[in-house]
Amino acid sequence: MPLTHPFQSDLKRTLTATFPLGIGMMAAIDEVVFHQLLAWHHFFEWGTPAFSLLSDGLLHAGELIFFVLGFFMFADLRSRSKLNRKAAWAGFFFGLGAFQLFDGIVDHKVLKLHQIRYVDNILLYDIIWNGFGLLLLLTGFLIYRHARAAAHPVTGG
Repeated sequence: MPLTHPFQSDLKRTLTATFPLGIGMMAAIDEVVFHQLLAWHHFFEWGTPAFSLLSDGLLHAGELIFFVLGFFMFADLRSRSKLNRKAAWAGFFFGLGAFQLFDGIVDHKVLKLHQIRYVDNILLYDIIWNGFGLLLLLTGFLIYRHARAAAHPVTGG
């Protein structure tokens, strides 16, 4: 249920406000789970272990910037009673999926900063990693479609 009446909320600004929160959350999950707990990789695998650890710290700083940006955008919309809860979830899932796919395609394959895990057959890991990113994007799309339909019940958009 939206925080305000659907006709008064701002779907696009809500989506934009929560997108960086999703990016920051997925970056945090990646960094904590895959970099620290499982120790499968670092953000940059080039050079010394100290440099690799420093690169993880830089990733952590970047995720915090996205959290702060998203939080202030979210708080502004909420204070003006323009926040739409469904669109907020859609933006959050779009951010989660966008980070996951960017990391899986650009960081892992194009720039070759690191792999998900250093094993002989990486294909299964790549398929799961990128497939999960696509699933998150699809979830965001479906939620946003539902939010638009609820905001514009006569036209659906």
